[in-house]
Amino acid sequence: MNKKKVLLIEDDLALLNNVKEILEEENFIVKTEMDGEKGIESAFEWGPDIIICDIAIPLKNGYEVLQEVVSNQKTKSIPFIFLTAKVEKEDIRMGMKLGADDYIFKPFDINDLLNSINLRLEKATQRTADNFTEPQYKKYELKDKISVRSGTRLQLYPIKELKYLSAKNPYILLKFADGKSSLIRQTLDEWEKKLPPKNFLRIHRSTIINTEFITRIEKLSKSSYALRIRDEDDLFVISKRYSSKVISHFK
Repeated sequence: MNKKKVLLIEDDLALLNNVKEILEEENFIVKTEMDGEKGIESAFEWGPDIIICDIAIPLKNGYEVLQEVVSNQKTKSIPFIFLTAKVEKEDIRMGMKLGADDYIFKPFDINDLLNSINLRLEKATQRTADNFTEPQYKKYELKDKISVRSGTRLQLYPIKELKYLSAKNPYILLKFADGKSSLIRQTLDEWEKKLPPKNFLRIHRSTIINTEFITRIEKLSKSSYALRIRDEDDLFVISKRYSSKVISHFK
């Protein structure tokens, strides 16, 4: 699954870096600019999948950036989200009239921004896909077995012995209880739809864990957590996007 490219245009350096870090943690490729002119230039030359732009930025404001983007044949269909402190109806009306897809108001919850980004990207994909239909996935049970290649031979493993799945683009790494692993060419989103939700938790955009193998939850900071997995030396960090869901699962 190709990483999506996000162009972030914001003149508040602290906010810019904070949002960039979170988006990169969520597996996006992020390019940042701090004024409207450079933002427009990057939109034309870099070709992002989505643009997030403050309104009150130097040289050219967010409205002018949006006007330039929608007026260009190459960029007119790129989803555009305003990230702004302006809450007046006139400002919102102007942005929507120009073609903005969404408004995120400062101060904001990062999950609101991530949800908006994913929704706009999904809609953009649906608009451009010919005869798009949602694939149907067989739901696994813990007793079901899957055939995977281990070394030079195929081996059957019960789903219950699958410890975790980790994205290694363009593959998914499957790690099993006996220590063996296998690479398959599928997406983590596809696997999330097939695995039993009571037993498998998405803890990161790139990681799904079998809860039976979790030995401990560690608090790294005020809002950051990680998991210890049986017979694994590495910590499995829970992204901010999934932290509340993971913690509530064990309450």
